[in-house]
Amino acid sequence: MVSIVSICNRKLTMKKFILPLIAISALFAFTTVNLNPVDTEDAVTFVIKNFGINTKGSLAGLKGSIKWDASNPAASQINATVDVNTLNTNIEMRDKELKEATYFNYEKYKTISFASTAVSATSVTGNLTIKGVTKQITFPITVTPSGKGYLFEGTFTINRLDYGVGGGSMVLSDKVEVTLKVQTKP
Repeated sequence: MVSIVSICNRKLTMKKFILPLIAISALFAFTTVNLNPVDTEDAVTFVIKNFGINTKGSLAGLKGSIKWDASNPAASQINATVDVNTLNTNIEMRDKELKEATYFNYEKYKTISFASTAVSATSVTGNLTIKGVTKQITFPITVTPSGKGYLFEGTFTINRLDYGVGGGSMVLSDKVEVTLKVQTKP
């Protein structure tokens, strides 16, 4: 005959085994977090040489989704857009010209987009689309826990002519350095 004490001890032993198992399973089930990029003034900035001088600018209107899995970065996805109409180099006349057809053609192409195709703990590869032209790029990233989200940082260089932004120029560099400093929140 089984005693009540014996049954109670078995239930306690099972609880001691099952509860940690459930906690560990829950931890792995929620390692992928869905994040939204926060649109800040310095989230997407760029530098291009114009007449030999570094000309700085930024793009805002940052939208998108990031699925980040810190324990398995390869399972992560990054998709984002910025609004071309927010292009800002602190010179209104230049900004207006950059939005015209020769450069970014805002009337036809409202956004610049990026969609990852491969993510690792130290780099991201994906498709960058500017003016309807899509090119694959790869660049290093750092991902740091920040508040309830993460801070994603990276820098890459593109050739503006590859995307049909402007024409050949003796005073404007073809190379544009883009810096990302994207804070996210759940």
